[in-house]
Amino acid sequence: MVLIDGSEGEGGGQVLRSSLALSMLTGAPFTLANVRARREKPGLQRQHLTAVRAAAEVCSARVEGDAVGSRQVSFYPGPVRAGSYVFRVGTAGSATLVLQTVLPALLCADGPSELTLEGGTHNPMAPPFDFVDRVFLPWVNRMGPTVTATLARSGFYPAGGGRFTVSVAPSPRLAPLAVMTRGAVCERRVVARVAGLAWAIADREVKAADALLGWGEGCLRAESLPKDQGPGNVVLVEVGCEGARELFVATGERGVRAETVAERVAKEALDWLDADVPVGEHLADQLLLPMALAGAGRFVTVEPSQHTVTNARVIERFLPVSIGWEAKGARAWEVTVRAR
Repeated sequence: MVLIDGSEGEGGGQVLRSSLALSMLTGAPFTLANVRARREKPGLQRQHLTAVRAAAEVCSARVEGDAVGSRQVSFYPGPVRAGSYVFRVGTAGSATLVLQTVLPALLCADGPSELTLEGGTHNPMAPPFDFVDRVFLPWVNRMGPTVTATLARSGFYPAGGGRFTVSVAPSPRLAPLAVMTRGAVCERRVVARVAGLAWAIADREVKAADALLGWGEGCLRAESLPKDQGPGNVVLVEVGCEGARELFVATGERGVRAETVAERVAKEALDWLDADVPVGEHLADQLLLPMALAGAGRFVTVEPSQHTVTNARVIERFLPVSIGWEAKGARAWEVTVRAR
């Protein structure tokens, strides 16, 4: 039994999701106390409960404490089973974070899997579908599996209702990955989407972003989704390079000017470009687990966040790897995953 204190480090839901994924992969049961202790509403919320039950379904686990508001969860996994699954958050909670929980185990399963996930697809504090599809999964596919994702319907907070499917062709072993240089910029674009809101909001956002980025009209696109997928708004800034791709996102909020939303995400993209690293803050967090499964990996990123450091410590509790980082200049840090 692996014992984990959820109040340590970042103290959020990533501790739970990584523990579930690693327990499924290793067969090691765990107890997580003080679930999400550092959050405004601690304990399991709906999306976290969906992740727990999704993991339990994939590996026929026995679970204790799987209820909304629970502060402690114990998870006793069985064997991982490939297959067809449908996971519904039931609210606008992030469906991409549910995918993050079950995908690692299915990457190494004994057969292909088909997943349908329903809930939020573009949430604050969670990777949007576009990031998963265009940034994270291409790196996973370089390690051996073939994973494809298809968005059927966007889901924004607070309505939710998004839906996407994921096909997983697993690989018996994951190949180590090294992401060390970014190379020249080859592609740039700003996309602002609205659903159930005035198209003029998206138009203002792409113009405000370009006022900081200076990429020109050919890199800007304002989109309007069907009204029944809203209300919602998201701004995406994507940069494709010879050796890397990053995507930055900001979601619209009631009472926040469109220009403020756009400027926030544009500044984040500029900060990454100025750092001259291939891996952004959030991708760094997500690459750790598949690299640990491969037993080795390296990448260059910005200074690791507390979220990333906490995730690394959880991974080390389950797998025989060590994860370290070393400053490589004013802005760059090299993260290394090694077998121990």
